[in-house]
Amino acid sequence: MIQVTRSLVPLAFLALVILILSTACGSGAAGVKIAFTSQRDGGPNLYTIFSNGSGATRLTDDPSGEFSPAWSPDGSRIAFVSDRDGNFEIYVMNTDGSNQTRLTDHFADDGDIAWSPDSTRIAFSSRRDENLEIYMMNADGSDLTRITNDPASDLLPTWSPDGTRIAFQSDRGDDFEVYVMNADGSGVTNLTNNSAPDGSPAWSPDGTLIAFSSERDGNTEIYVMYGDGSSPTRVTIHPADDSFSAWSPDGSRIAFVSDRDGNLDIYTTTPDGSRLTHVTTHPTNDTGPTWAPNP
Repeated sequence: MIQVTRSLVPLAFLALVILILSTACGSGAAGVKIAFTSQRDGGPNLYTIFSNGSGATRLTDDPSGEFSPAWSPDGSRIAFVSDRDGNFEIYVMNTDGSNQTRLTDHFADDGDIAWSPDSTRIAFSSRRDENLEIYMMNADGSDLTRITNDPASDLLPTWSPDGTRIAFQSDRGDDFEVYVMNADGSGVTNLTNNSAPDGSPAWSPDGTLIAFSSERDGNTEIYVMYGDGSSPTRVTIHPADDSFSAWSPDGSRIAFVSDRDGNLDIYTTTPDGSRLTHVTTHPTNDTGPTWAPNP
């Protein structure tokens, strides 16, 4: 039995408030679009689907492979990763799939896209300096800056909603943990500091919580914690692996990837782990969910 300690009460209460508010608002994020990667038509390509599972639409049609979509906060563009030109680079397109433009041009692989809250900057990870580090560039690919500089692997950045901090995954300790730093790379702090691997952070829209994946209870599950790393609380409880969380724009749902039904599909749940929705039900793998912002 999981006991709720005193330290978990504030976080449990906050999750309950979010659940009540989403219920009071009716469907909440039920009609919001989610972009994702799928192999349903052959090679991995990008699609959108409504969060209630309807209206799947293909955005890209390239024989190489398209991955890791990231919807810009202003709603106008989707950045993504593709190896159509020989290695993994970052591209951007309109939300209907048109006007696909390459942003990075380097022989090393680039990926793990994260938009700044004002949609003017993109943080990403790259091996261009041998090991994985986090970089930043303007939304048009200019003004490239290296943010982290450590012999370990730094990857999967996510911006705080106020744009001042970036959470990320790193193995600069004994294993992968969730860290946070200022947007200029200074002030790196370990948030999880757990003996089991932690990673794939995702900041909630109000900046209060960070969702992340962890193996601390045996298999990979979704957890939430406060932005300072306190009160980590398990969200999903299933023998399968749950990972790669993404918050809905109103904070009422968390999308994630799970193989609980045999293949990788996209699900959503409330921050307290209730009200699970199976969004994609195709027999091939669907991964990398990213929500469209509120219109």
